[in-house]
Amino acid sequence: MKVILTEKITKLGNIGDTVEVKTGFARNFLLPNGKAMRWSKENVALFEAKKAELQARFDAAKKTAESYVDAVRNAKLHMIRQAGDTGQLYGSVSSRDIARMLTEIANVPVTSAQVMLGSPIKSIGSFDTQIALHPDVIVPVKIYVAQTQDEIDALVAGKVLTFGTKKVEAEEEVEAPAEEAAAQATETEAAAE
Repeated sequence: MKVILTEKITKLGNIGDTVEVKTGFARNFLLPNGKAMRWSKENVALFEAKKAELQARFDAAKKTAESYVDAVRNAKLHMIRQAGDTGQLYGSVSSRDIARMLTEIANVPVTSAQVMLGSPIKSIGSFDTQIALHPDVIVPVKIYVAQTQDEIDALVAGKVLTFGTKKVEAEEEVEAPAEEAAAQATETEAAAE
């Protein structure tokens, strides 16, 4: 289906672009949310008449998003969660949890769709993600997940947390080498005999 975009859509186009999209995407998302208009000669003329207004609205939304950038960057995203002996969380930290925390802590209206997390966080450590306040305003943030405030303070300071055979470093998760785990298993078997 051919549509005219009435706002910038990441990976699709800018305001005023005529793009070809799947019918379901247009009918279920773009058209009902006012993000696009069906392409026709009449709608092209109507869009040209409204283009200045749509661009002004886009610029105002971008300016508002830019005013929240410092609040998002300075927000301390520290999450305390229950975890097992290996550092695996009993639940997970999702984009909805991060959006809720940003809204409560930084008073920034963020939805879970604006959190570019990818997959949920399922272990203790520090994680990098991005918050898309606007298609042109994307803010990188760091999330710290631990069982206690002391562990969060250690992660923020850059120290290594150890859980059983697993080490969690400040920047990334590192598992113990397979040879080390095999040696420990051999020692355990020898002690059992």
